[in-house]
Amino acid sequence: MILYQPREDSYLLAKYVKEHAFGKVLEIGTGSGIQAITAAKQKRVKSVLAVDIQKAVVEHCKNMIRSKKISFRQSDLFENVSGKFDTIIFNPPYLPEDIRIKDITVEGGKKGYETVEKFLDSANGHINPDGIILLLFSSLTKKDKVNSFIANNLLEFKELEMQSFFMEELYAYLIKKSDILVQLEKKRIKDIKKLTRGHRGIIFTGMLGKKKIAVKIQIKGTGAKGTVNRESKVLRLLNKYNIGPRILFSGNNFFVYEFVEGVFIPTLLEKASAKGIKIVLKRVFEQCNLLDRLKLKKEEMQNPYKHVIITKGNKPVLLDFERTRKTIKPHNVTQFCQYVTSGTVQHLVEGRIKIDKEKIRAMAKVYRYEPSIFNLNRILKEI
Repeated sequence: MILYQPREDSYLLAKYVKEHAFGKVLEIGTGSGIQAITAAKQKRVKSVLAVDIQKAVVEHCKNMIRSKKISFRQSDLFENVSGKFDTIIFNPPYLPEDIRIKDITVEGGKKGYETVEKFLDSANGHINPDGIILLLFSSLTKKDKVNSFIANNLLEFKELEMQSFFMEELYAYLIKKSDILVQLEKKRIKDIKKLTRGHRGIIFTGMLGKKKIAVKIQIKGTGAKGTVNRESKVLRLLNKYNIGPRILFSGNNFFVYEFVEGVFIPTLLEKASAKGIKIVLKRVFEQCNLLDRLKLKKEEMQNPYKHVIITKGNKPVLLDFERTRKTIKPHNVTQFCQYVTSGTVQHLVEGRIKIDKEKIRAMAKVYRYEPSIFNLNRILKEI
C-alpha cells in the first residue's frame, strides 16, 4: 500500500471543502481520507462516499476512520460508482511520470494531466445539475490543459486560490456545469463530447436516445457574436428546402442538429466512380442554385473541403452556415464553379471525368448575370 499523507495541497483543498461541500458528496482518490473527514464534519453534508484505486487504502480508511456519514469503496475514478452527487472532490495525482519512481499517488500520467482529463471526461454523468466539483492541481500539470479539459466537457470553473511553492503553483478550482450543459441534459442528451473547434463555434457530439446528434455552441470572448444564433435561424429556413443538417432545437448561443455521417467532398471526388462524382456535383450545384434564388450567400463554396459531407446514396449535405448572409448577388454557383475547375479537383477526378475549365468558367460568367435554371443546366452539361 502507498498512502498519500496530507501535504500542502491536501490542506489547501480541505480549506475549500469546508467552505463549499454540501449534500451528497463523492471523494475520488481518498488516500488518507482527509477530505472525506472534512466534508463529513459539515452540517450541510448528508453523506460521503470516499473511493480509492488501492484496496489496501480503502481497508486502512475503514479501520481508521469512524463516521456514520462516510462509506468507503474501491474504485478507479468512477469505475465502481453509480448515481449522482452534489459535490465531487478530487486531489488527483498530477505530476508527470518519472521512470525512476513509480508512485500512483502522485503521478498523473506521462504528461501529468492524463488522470485529470480522464476524470473530467466522466464527471458530467455523476454530478447533479447544481452540483460542484472541487479540484486541486499543480502548475506542473499544465493549467492551460486543465482549462481546456473543463471547457471540452461544457463545464465552467472559478479559481478559488493559487498558492506558490518553490517549484510549482497549486490551484484550487470550483467547477460547475455550464447553463448550456444543464439545458442539454434536461433534453436527455447524454455522452456529450467535444468534436472540433472552429473560429466562431465549438461542435460537440452526444446521444439523444439511440440517435447521434451534434451541438454547435458559440465561442465566448471572440469578436464574432451571435453567429451561432444566426446560423440556427438560417438552418431552420434551409431545412424547409432539404438543405443542411436537420436542426432539432436551439437555445441562446447554441443549437442541436442530427449528426451527419459521411465523407468530406474531396474524399468522395478522389474515390468515387465517374457516375458518383457527376451525381454529387450536380446535387451540390442544385443546392447552390437554390441558395442563390433565396438570396443567401454561403461564402465557403469556392473551397468547401470541410463544408460538404457526402452521405449514403451520394447525397451531399452542406454544413456551416454561420457566415451566411442575405445579399442581392449571392454567387454560390459561381463560387462552386471555381472549386470544380480548380487544379485540386482536376487532380482528384483525373482519369474518371474530364472537366473543361474554360467552358465552365465562361458559362459561370453568364450565370452570374442571369442565375437561371437554364444557365445552371448549361454548366451541368459540361460535367
